Amino acid sequence: MSFEYPEAKILAAQLDETLKGKTIESYNLRDYEKLQKIGFLNKNLDDFRQLVGRHVLGSGSSGNTIRVRLDGAMNFMLAPEYGGVILYHKAGEEAKYHILLRFAGGDSLTVRLTSMGLVYAARDEQLNGLYMYKRDYLGAPNPVDLSAKQFSKLVACRGTQLKPIIVGKDAVMTGLSNSAFQDVLWRAGIHPHRKASELTPAKLDALYSAIKDLVEERLRLGGKDEVVDLFGKAGGYTPKMGPNMKDLCCPRCGVAVEKMAHGGGQVYFCPGCQK
Repeated sequence: MSFEYPEAKILAAQLDETLKGKTIESYNLRDYEKLQKIGFLNKNLDDFRQLVGRHVLGSGSSGNTIRVRLDGAMNFMLAPEYGGVILYHKAGEEAKYHILLRFAGGDSLTVRLTSMGLVYAARDEQLNGLYMYKRDYLGAPNPVDLSAKQFSKLVACRGTQLKPIIVGKDAVMTGLSNSAFQDVLWRAGIHPHRKASELTPAKLDALYSAIKDLVEERLRLGGKDEVVDLFGKAGGYTPKMGPNMKDLCCPRCGVAVEKMAHGGGQVYFCPGCQK
């Protein structure tokens, strides 16, 4: 269950609408030791005390990182990455969490990471030293901000396979992971082993359109069906290709879907229509 650009954008918009103007009254941490040890939380837990008494100015996202801006040059940074649940609760409601922020009036926000991710309290001047902020806010553009001409220029000159171009620290865009990679290649009819330099202009256009269409569809449907929004509602988008297609046939051509090791992970693809 990975958060990508669409899911982060949906959550950030909900956080902006729901939390803006609220004051953080207190916080609590639970079962955080492992997260802190591997760097997913502030090394100094006292950093979270700087959130108390702060007003929420607004929320936004870039890539798959969410920034909740507070007065006093403070920020609450969220990057669920490979799994997490971020929920808003009315006073009296309970949930499992690693960190809880309680607002004046009794409502609260809980964050629980289920895999790799980040929950951080940081001042404005500390943001540039935060890996996920540098990657998602200061690095490559978001998928919606890259024009077809820019995309084609950046991709066509590379002699590598497509995964590191779409996913990872050297990608031409930020906010997409293996889940999106499998879907866009299926939509564009491209085999995972194809190199960027082998793609015709028509295939480059198809790949760009597949990325745009995927992002737009997931935004419209509220994200992936394995991810819940701020109020616990699951998204309406079911991946067209991925682990959910195990032992099934391609919905486009009917050929049996296959799985292979690729780019440090597993990818599902259709050998019938992905060439």
